[in-house]
Amino acid sequence: MPRLRLALSQANPLVGDFAGNTEKILAAAHAAWDAGADLLLTGEMAISGYPIEDLAAQPSFLRAARAAVDALPARLVAEGLGDLVVVVGHPDGPFEPRLLGSSNAPTAIAQNCASVIQGGEIRARYAKHHLPNYAVFDEYRTFIPGDELLVVRIKGADVAVIVCEDLWRDGGPVGRVLEADAGLLLVLNASPYERDKDEVRLPLVTRRAVETDTIVAYVNIVGGQDDLVFDGDSVVVDGSGTILARAPQFREHLLLVDVDPAPAGDQVVPVAVQRVTVEARSDEVGPIARDVAELPDDREQLWNALVLGLRDYVQKNGFPSVVLGVSGGIDSSVCAAIAADAIGPANVYGISMPSRYSSEGSVDDAADLAERIGFHYWVEPIGDIVDVIEKQLGLEGVPAENVQARVRGLLWMAESNRNGHLALTNGNKTEVSVGYSTIYGDTAGGFAPIKDVPKTLVWELAKWRNEFAIERGETPPIPENSIQKPPSAELRPDQTDQDTLPPYPLLDAILELYVTRRLGREDIIAEGYDRATVEFVAKLVDRSEWKRRQGAIGPKVSGMAFGRDRRLPITGRTAG
Repeated sequence: MPRLRLALSQANPLVGDFAGNTEKILAAAHAAWDAGADLLLTGEMAISGYPIEDLAAQPSFLRAARAAVDALPARLVAEGLGDLVVVVGHPDGPFEPRLLGSSNAPTAIAQNCASVIQGGEIRARYAKHHLPNYAVFDEYRTFIPGDELLVVRIKGADVAVIVCEDLWRDGGPVGRVLEADAGLLLVLNASPYERDKDEVRLPLVTRRAVETDTIVAYVNIVGGQDDLVFDGDSVVVDGSGTILARAPQFREHLLLVDVDPAPAGDQVVPVAVQRVTVEARSDEVGPIARDVAELPDDREQLWNALVLGLRDYVQKNGFPSVVLGVSGGIDSSVCAAIAADAIGPANVYGISMPSRYSSEGSVDDAADLAERIGFHYWVEPIGDIVDVIEKQLGLEGVPAENVQARVRGLLWMAESNRNGHLALTNGNKTEVSVGYSTIYGDTAGGFAPIKDVPKTLVWELAKWRNEFAIERGETPPIPENSIQKPPSAELRPDQTDQDTLPPYPLLDAILELYVTRRLGREDIIAEGYDRATVEFVAKLVDRSEWKRRQGAIGPKVSGMAFGRDRRLPITGRTAG
């Protein structure tokens, strides 16, 4: 039985950085070769980053991507890596627009490809068949699908190659894997993180391995790209469903594993299957250690996703630091802790902006937070600025309350302009859902770290982060008082959030049904919830769409995030 040593490069590409991404691939190739690997597998679109969105419609971008791929074989040879088989993900084009049945838009000029490189040349190329057009994916309008399965014969084994969505759909390439009698299936992926996604993704990989009677090597990219976070979690599963190797989440990693695929037969190459033969290295290699990472606690996974999403947004966009308002409340405390974990407390700037309604305890809690974490902190009272505006415009009630929030936003945006900080906004998913925020006030900023985290989960994360610190012998970053006290915007005397909103556990439960599960009002009432409360919450959600359209992006960590996942009209009359 042939033995192959695989190297799966779980890398963090930057969209459009062809030179930088190529260097990552070359570094992985060196490490793979030194470790005795026969074949290196990258993630989907590793050479361009993913998603490229409408860059796939720009001929100049596609020509640059093609040039980067065409240059890679010679670079590998020049660095003594010509005998390594490298399967690299990339976009290809521009092509003349064409339709393949009803599988793509008529304007698409690109393909989502995987190329097999060895011996100084591109030996074969595969184009992704199934183009997802749901949730965050929009590939139907930007890519032309392929129509052949690629099989690479190496060391007497047949190795099939597919890309991401091709694994998720029945029929198509997956069906042809069995027809081609491949012993190993390589899957290049760019699969974003969602809470509990591994409860779907790993069983899928396992099921496909068993169905096709192959070893499945599934490699995923890692890193933040705008509002998406890719978690890695690359894995290799054999035909019995046993995990042979697994990479850690949320960091770059080269996953090495020895596999024993079934030997290739002498069957005729099936229709719609392309097969090429490549040479394998002939030197003897020593054994390697088993590499199977354990998944951490769900809350730790979520925290790590938020940290990575913020870190990469800051670093990939060239920001030196972040600034945020710190009120002493739970949301700003959690955002500050995420920021410090992401880029270090020395690069975090927090401003306390008390008004005449701010309690002394809140100011103390903000100062305590800064001391625990160690970020830059100062106080900018807003009372005098607010008084001038209130008196000049004769404001009272809600308009006066909103002025306080807008003055705070003005101050941290001014600090952002002055020093080049990325301004963070602290709103959570519950507040974003019901519009419990002041547009151009506390919503002001370029990135929202907990935008997709419900309020009740924010508390859970705060408690977990403190517990995590205690386990490591560190100071818990979040003051206990910020966790325990009733949440309040403190825009009027003795205000709490529950003056105008249902209790957060009830509110989040209704929002889960209305926003995430898309149930109508009557359906939610039928679940046992009070009619008046349901109607009130649904109305708040519906009338806040205009605010959400203007809000900052933030890491998508759920299956139903505002923005890419949930797109509704602002103008209209909802029924049911």
